[in-house]
Amino acid sequence: MPEQTPQPRRLADRLFGAVTPAPEARPQQPRPEAPRSVRQAAVVVAGEAAVFVVLAVLLLWLTLTGDPESVPRALAEVVLVGLVAALLGAAAAGLRRLAGWARGPVIALQILFAASGLVAFQAGRPEIGVPALALAAAAVYLLMTPEARLAYLDR
Repeated sequence: MPEQTPQPRRLADRLFGAVTPAPEARPQQPRPEAPRSVRQAAVVVAGEAAVFVVLAVLLLWLTLTGDPESVPRALAEVVLVGLVAALLGAAAAGLRRLAGWARGPVIALQILFAASGLVAFQAGRPEIGVPALALAAAAVYLLMTPEARLAYLDR
């Protein structure tokens, strides 16, 4: 076989470097299906997200129809509750896909929700405190089952 001589490089390639060829596409790796407890935890978190969406809409309605002391503060509350709803919705989708980033924030938020439920319960509002405590306990329990821990450990 005759040896090929290298092509002379253009001036632009010598000064700025040649364009690299596009990388080959990665082969698709099959995603493992989430265990039943993780799917159930995703449903619980999605339900919490729906509750926060309803709460954001309710706060917005109360802000627009009422007479708040500070409209910017009231709108900031609406935005904050909407952001929590969006975070919970994204985390529920992440749990469903067994995304590694989703489990930690969900557990941290459940601890905050449990603390809020406990405060509401002690303040004489068990209709708020008991469901908040129950949902937080359910989500944490479902994410701490052996099959859920093994699913995230295998990733």
